[in-house]
Amino acid sequence: MPVAEPMLHPDGQLPWFALFVRTRHEKGVASALGQKGYRTFLPVYSVVHRWSDRLKFLDLPLFPGYLFCRFDPKDQLPILVTSGVWRIVGVGRTPCPVAPAELDAIRSILQSGLAAARCPYVQEGDRVCIDGGPLHGIVGIVIKRKNMYRLIVSVSLIERSVAVEVDQGWLRPLGVAA
Repeated sequence: MPVAEPMLHPDGQLPWFALFVRTRHEKGVASALGQKGYRTFLPVYSVVHRWSDRLKFLDLPLFPGYLFCRFDPKDQLPILVTSGVWRIVGVGRTPCPVAPAELDAIRSILQSGLAAARCPYVQEGDRVCIDGGPLHGIVGIVIKRKNMYRLIVSVSLIERSVAVEVDQGWLRPLGVAA
């Protein structure tokens, strides 16, 4: 009986999948999967919570209830039996991999040092490419709020987005030469 080859992405790595997990348990699930030998990605952003007697900086999940994990979709059982994992995001019972470019864009935003925040998922709007600053080359949708421009980068599989403030001079509409 032939052994099935794992589904690989063009970079030779296993694909990333989105996991729908119990809210407020994302870090614990990521840790448990890491202990099982899986590579996970839990994007977080920093926020200041103010209590009457102190301020506290917290790292919260950018996409509450979701984290990303790299695995062979033919071997889902160890993922699904992990405490806190509800399901693998996909169509029916078939997991759908997350586009690598979308996760790379999220990583770039988090590593840029710019203030990132959660925002509603956006489907329509002007798609732009960033032509300057630490996010050079990132593609997303631009919105304007209170005289500030924000770049929206979305993970379409889980219908979640992240927004980051950008300088208007960095924006170039897609399809327009630099």
